[in-house]
Amino acid sequence: MLSAGSSETPPEPEAPPALKKLFSSTHFQHDIRTYNSILAFTSMGAQIDHSVMHKTGPFTYRIHGQNAHRIGSLVPEPGRPPKFSQLYIFDTANEIQNRITTVKRTAKVGELDPKIVKELIETMDTYNCLTKIFRKARDIHETDSCQDFSIRLVGQSKCNRQYDMPQTDEIAGLIVGDFTEDMGERDVVVQHRSSGLQHISDMHPLFMTLQYPILFPYGQSGFNENIPITNTDGNQRKREYITKREFFSYQLQTRLDEGMVIVSSKILLHQYIVDAYTCIEMERLRWFRLNQKKIRADLYNNVQDAVMNGDTDARSLGKRVILPSSFTGSPRYMAEKYHDAMVICRWHGNPNLFITITTNPKWDEITDHLKMYVSDDPNDRPDLEARVFKMKLDELISDFNKGTFFPRPKAAVYTIEFQKRELPHAHIILWLEGDFRTPTASDIDRIISAELPDKEKDPEAYALVEQHMMHDPCGKDRKTSPCMEEGVCSKKFPHSYVTHTQINDSGYVLYRRRHTEHFVYKGDIKLDSQFVVPHNTQILKKYKAHVNVEWCNKSSAIKYLFK
Repeated sequence: MLSAGSSETPPEPEAPPALKKLFSSTHFQHDIRTYNSILAFTSMGAQIDHSVMHKTGPFTYRIHGQNAHRIGSLVPEPGRPPKFSQLYIFDTANEIQNRITTVKRTAKVGELDPKIVKELIETMDTYNCLTKIFRKARDIHETDSCQDFSIRLVGQSKCNRQYDMPQTDEIAGLIVGDFTEDMGERDVVVQHRSSGLQHISDMHPLFMTLQYPILFPYGQSGFNENIPITNTDGNQRKREYITKREFFSYQLQTRLDEGMVIVSSKILLHQYIVDAYTCIEMERLRWFRLNQKKIRADLYNNVQDAVMNGDTDARSLGKRVILPSSFTGSPRYMAEKYHDAMVICRWHGNPNLFITITTNPKWDEITDHLKMYVSDDPNDRPDLEARVFKMKLDELISDFNKGTFFPRPKAAVYTIEFQKRELPHAHIILWLEGDFRTPTASDIDRIISAELPDKEKDPEAYALVEQHMMHDPCGKDRKTSPCMEEGVCSKKFPHSYVTHTQINDSGYVLYRRRHTEHFVYKGDIKLDSQFVVPHNTQILKKYKAHVNVEWCNKSSAIKYLFK
């Protein structure tokens, strides 16, 4: 279950023995998304961004636009090969080869192992309730191909036993002949023969189960709207049921005393997290669409706005849904936060420090957690990286407020973003107490360093700068570096040597970078202080991550935060 007094959901079951054994196979884990795809009952209806896949660095799964899961008829149209759920019914004598041929091979994805495919099919036939229903349909089709039949996917489980494994008749049913009257409004009926695709609602309890048979090998139901919040602590609660976000958050927790199929699925977990996130966002957007009066959307009258914009043709006007500023990431949300930050800037003047902290996937908290269940790649758990990063960020902000590293801030603003390679990072702007409107070189040097430390005097600082604060070789040494734009480094590395910190006429700070004998090697390329990213040594020693500290005396940094 979830934490006491929170909600009640069944514990995660252990994976079937054959599947549990496959999870320790390197080949299976490398192609686990492909193996899941050939077993899936539904297709992914999202536009997948392949530009970030199969490149150097951690695996990343990203989609564009709205997400949907779709299911076709039980039997393919004449002359067409079977796909997805049809593979459980049509031409099962050649099922292994049929499933393998549905996948387009690429240079990055090797050939699927027929033995593994066979083992997965047998596991689904033995344990998965949905597979058993589709196999019954196969038996009818092979006995009498002319008989009309359908499969009903139950939209709401009638079973109140929270900890029992699902029964076939509780989650799906085989319908021969006409439909019965006891079907619920949310049930999905998969037709015997049809030319179109049917969308599965993200509120259907089998929404994820149909798409991820490897993650849900027993065909167990997922989220539904009637999972109660147990009131064991006696506190008054406004809600009776858990939210979709709470349900998915629960699934991503590590519980060593339960099955850990989901959190052990590596790159398939990435896809599942993205899918779950889009489900949560669709639910939020649906609420705003259905509750426009509650958020007073009538204040943004369509006709008045159209007239102001010069749109006088009524045929071009449609129904508009207003997203309030409470919807994270919306244009109204970003504009409101930007205006709030500019008010701070108007009151306190230009900010003093611009700080960027990026996740270190080798933080002890992450590696120690992964060792508990024999895993060594932090990218296997992007959710864990994000949670540890948020803890570190909260501690860093607390240190700032205590004045641990430099004068306490009068105000602070920060935003959290995710890199293309998925690691979260935060941009922080600080307004320091005291008069720093015209800082001296010594003021800046006390806070910021842009030089390699002396390896003999401070070996810890030297090692941390070498690991986290050196800009990768670029320019003439490596013209193919990602930072290169039109033959020049976009970050302006390597910087020139500067004997003393200077502030030029435009207010830009030239940090002290003296020509010394200190250097490091990146591969076979020698780098010195010209490639050091400005940092604070105390922060670096405590947080052991890439923490870029820059002196900032312009309000344009706020625009960068809120794009």
